[in-house]
Amino acid sequence: MMETNKYDVVVIGFGKAGKTLANDLAKAGKKVAVIEKSNQMYGGTCINVGCLPTKSLVHSAKIASHILETESEQPYEKRNALFKKAMANKEKLTAMLREKNYVKLANFETVTIFDGLASFVDGNTVKITSLNEEIFIAGDRFIINTGAKAFIPDIPGVHESKHVHISDGILELENLPKRLAIIGAGYIGLEFAGYFTQFGTQVTIYQNDDSFLPREDAEDAEAIRLVLEKAGVVFAFEANAKKIADTADGVALTIEQKGELRTETFDEILIATGRVPNTDNLDAEKANVTLGARGEVAVDEKLRTSAPNIWAVGDVKGGPQFTYISLDDYRIVLPQLLEEPSSYTMASRRTVPNSVFIDPPFSRTGMNEKEATASGIPYRVVKMPAAAVPKAQVLRETEGFLKVLINTEDQTIVGATLFCYESHEMINLLTLAINAKIPYTELRDQIYTHPIMSEALNDLLSL
Repeated sequence: MMETNKYDVVVIGFGKAGKTLANDLAKAGKKVAVIEKSNQMYGGTCINVGCLPTKSLVHSAKIASHILETESEQPYEKRNALFKKAMANKEKLTAMLREKNYVKLANFETVTIFDGLASFVDGNTVKITSLNEEIFIAGDRFIINTGAKAFIPDIPGVHESKHVHISDGILELENLPKRLAIIGAGYIGLEFAGYFTQFGTQVTIYQNDDSFLPREDAEDAEAIRLVLEKAGVVFAFEANAKKIADTADGVALTIEQKGELRTETFDEILIATGRVPNTDNLDAEKANVTLGARGEVAVDEKLRTSAPNIWAVGDVKGGPQFTYISLDDYRIVLPQLLEEPSSYTMASRRTVPNSVFIDPPFSRTGMNEKEATASGIPYRVVKMPAAAVPKAQVLRETEGFLKVLINTEDQTIVGATLFCYESHEMINLLTLAINAKIPYTELRDQIYTHPIMSEALNDLLSL
């Protein structure tokens, strides 16, 4: 079957930037096609298998931990019931958001949504392959928004096992694993370790070398490890996965650590060894689109690819893999598609914060000590324990610390690292101060409501 329609813009992928571009282009009267390989991924990774469902589980796990800590006995049946309820709430959330995202675009008369896998035929045509047919559509301009996918290391048995999951699949478990192995000690693995531990799962994290969060200041990484270990997470460093094999009641993982082999059994295994751009089936070369060494779509500062009528947005272009980066990509591309003047580019992008939703959350913005030292910026450090914050005592959330780097020449904030309750909210205020070049004294002398975590800046910045 041949699709005869031609579109002003074809968006490949229903992620944050792509769907937001499609929405605004439709409002401007443009004829838009949106292609998504699965009707279970309307809205993109974030709302279906990423940010929002995982944070729903973070919230449910916290509630579960509060319930369980009041009981002298914590039988598996009780913990599993709480887990099942959390998963049901997560499914309800994602279904609602998926439908909302679909309807928002489908209601436009000028938007057509296709289910299927898109691949380029040439610079102006894509093929859409679904279960039942192949169709071809033409477009004047294209947006590649295919996101990223989990990187799966070549471990014997990894693809054959029914108990090995990537982050997408482990969100579909029907029962709480009693024992969970996580291969990879990066941020994704730590988040999953945190909330499975709160449900009562025995979690072991295997890292193939002796590094742990190497981009962070060593003292900060150590604080995170100690808090997770206190919660019950077990770390095994310099531990390489050599073999995976299903057993009658779970899965056996063979590990080589410091020259010795051992086999341990688990209910499930999570592969958390990073994510790579999702371009395998795109046939980008047929559209003269250049890919980088890791498969990322190469772009310039305006997110244009090597093809003059094709842009790439979101995780597929490489770089930081955050939904809010994808949204900012939309701000760069939209004026170009509407042929409106704009000087905003990736080079214009300023300091971007990030948070890891362990317990307590770990949030960073600007430079840490390692980065500031390497850059030659003169700075001093102010740091205080989270336990010194009254609101932390009220909530009994006293783990962690707050740390800010101050430029000793112009008194602006160089960076901040917050490992404390509500850090994911507080970090945005500090990011604003960095981007606006506000002297640290403005935040120090700000009148905050009480009691809140942010008022800690009064004391922290007075040190």
